[in-house]
Formats: sequence, C-alpha cells, structure tokens
Amino acid sequence: MTQKEKLLLFILACINFTHIIDFMIMMPLGPQLMKIFDISPRQFGFVVSAYGLSAGISGFLSAFFVDNYDRKKVVLFAYTGFVIGTLACAVAPTYEFLILARVVAGVFGGLIGAQVLSIVADTFEYERRATAMGFITTAFSLASVVGIPAGLYLANHFGWHSPFLVLGGLGVLVIFLIYRYVPTLDKHLKNRQSKESPFAVITDITRNPNQLRALSLSTIIMLGHFSIIPYISPTLVANVGFSQDNIFLIYFVGGLLTIFSAPMVGKLADRKGKYPVFVTFALLSMIPIFLITNMFSGVLWGVLVISGIFFVFSNGRLIPTQAIVSNVVSSRQRGSFMAINSSVQLFAQAIATNIGGFIIHKTPSGYLENYPYVGYFAMIMIFISIFIAKTVKPIAQ
Repeated sequence: MTQKEKLLLFILACINFTHIIDFMIMMPLGPQLMKIFDISPRQFGFVVSAYGLSAGISGFLSAFFVDNYDRKKVVLFAYTGFVIGTLACAVAPTYEFLILARVVAGVFGGLIGAQVLSIVADTFEYERRATAMGFITTAFSLASVVGIPAGLYLANHFGWHSPFLVLGGLGVLVIFLIYRYVPTLDKHLKNRQSKESPFAVITDITRNPNQLRALSLSTIIMLGHFSIIPYISPTLVANVGFSQDNIFLIYFVGGLLTIFSAPMVGKLADRKGKYPVFVTFALLSMIPIFLITNMFSGVLWGVLVISGIFFVFSNGRLIPTQAIVSNVVSSRQRGSFMAINSSVQLFAQAIATNIGGFIIHKTPSGYLENYPYVGYFAMIMIFISIFIAKTVKPIAQ
C-alpha cells in the first residue's frame, strides 16, 4: 500500500469517525436534553430520528445522481454541509432549533457513508479491498471507545453543546484534508459506456423479489435495534439510579468488546455460513434485550456486563446480515442497491426511535414507564427477521 493510499484511508476514516460520533452522541445525551429542554421521551425521539429521517431521504435521492459527479467533489460538498449542521447543533438555544440543526446535519450526512465506500471501491482493486474496508470500519469501534466517552466527558463538564463544538472544529480540519490531499476521483465517469436511466435502480429492485426481501430484512433488523438503543441511557438514569457520569462506560466497554468480537464473528460467518451464525446471534441478542429493558438495579458492574453482552450479540447479528444483503445483486448494481439499502435502514431507525418514544411515558416523578414493552417489540422484530433471512438467497457473482 502506497503512502498516498494510506493517507486517503486515514482521511476517509476521519470522515467516518466524526460522522459516526455525531450520530451516536445524541443518544447518551438523552437524560441531559430531556431535563434542559423539559421534553418527553417522545420529543427526544424526534430529535434522534430527525437526523436518520433526513439522512434517509437524502441518501435515497443521491442514488439517482451521485454517480454523475467526481466523488471528491461530492464528498467535499456533503461533508461541508454536515459540519455546518453539527456547528448549528453546538449553538442551538431551543428544542426547535436543535431539531432543525439535526435535519441539516442529516441531509448532508446521508450522502457521506455511501460515498466513502464508493471511493474505497474505486481506489482499491478487489484483492485489496477488504483490507481497506477493514481499516475504514474501525472508525465505528473507535467512535464507541474514544469518541463517545470523550463527548460525554465534555458534556458533563462543559455543557451538552461542547461535543458538537469540538466535532465541528475537527470537521473543519477534515475539510482541509479532503480539499488538499484527496485526489480527483472520476474513474467511474471515464469508464462508463452509456448513461443509464436514473430510475433503473428502483425498477430493478421492484422487479426482484429477492432484493425486496433483503430490504425487508434490513428494515426489520433496524426496527428491533433502534427502538431500544436511544432510551438505554435515559431509562438507566431515571429508573434505576445509574449515574449520568458513568454513561460513557457503557459505550466504552461495548465498543472495546466489539473491536475483538467483530472480526471473529466475520470469520465464523464465512466458515460456518452466514445464516446459521445470524440465527445464533439473533436468538442470543434477545437475552440482553430483555435484561436491559427490565433492569431493576443500577449497580455499575451489572449494567456494564449486560450492556457489554448486548453490544457483542447485537453487533454479531448485524455482521452476517450485511453479508447476506450485499450478495443479492451483481457487482454492477451493488453501489446503487447499497445506497438504497442504507437509506431504508435510516428510515427504519427513525421509525423505530419514534415507536420507542410513543410507547415510553414519563411520569411526574421522572420515571420512564413501559420500556419493557419496547423490549418485547424488539424481540418480536428479531424473531421475524430470522424467517425473512431464510428466504434471502445469494446470487452467483
């Protein structure tokens, strides 16, 4: 790997790192935001889902036109808008302004993920692509281990605005790195022989039941996953007396464990089969889901053990799912299909967050009721996903 390739991967990892933290940091800030803005769990759900919903819309629309432009220009445009939205969060004085800022960040953030993956695919030939992808995806675990704890430390000591201010500052630096060091990436424009209809990706999907089942699998998985996650921190603090200062440990321990577990799950899925491994982790993930949503004690070690198992099993369920979904299309169509799949996932995340917010109710004393019912809903979704995944068939490449 050349020095230029290493630098490119470093910049792409920085883009992913800041992008992921911006999305994830909102969830553990729930207890502070609900208190500061005097909002209900349902209103907090709107804040979280505003990003996912707007990102889903922009990501869906991007599938129709982004391949017509130099990828460097697209990612520079998208990331600049994302940083503006993040800085707007840092100065948000009201609940309504915060929602607007999250929408702006989401509109541009929805373009980033697919572009990063496209740049890697364009730059690295197939034989080296997995190594490059592995480097990029470490940003998620690093965001959990380093970014979220650091963000929560800043929020606890300097106010909830400070993580977004620091992220915005880092984003400005990354914008400079993109402009200065990312080369022109227009190989896909030079190599294409004819311009395909922008709606071809949609018609191809609607005519293919297997691809529709794959998108259904992504939707059901996200409905189960994100109905729970945004409310872990608020319910731990409000219901079982878990310290706000220790919330960062949940993400630190969970991220640290997945750094080691994720590669092992991937190898296991390749060796034993994607579907059997998916079923195993889907069933296992129901255990920590039940325990988290029915938590009765805020003892630190107990919360960390249960949440750590939740991260490992949930992540183990998602890894084979991604492999299953990615193999229902040919390589020629995969970029557009994965953009649509990413958009579907973001829509599902937004819907799931609001479902959780509608089910959970805040009592006058501050207690958050009905979280166990959210857990039961999540387990039903996971159980359904097992049967859907069985019907998703890989195609010959």
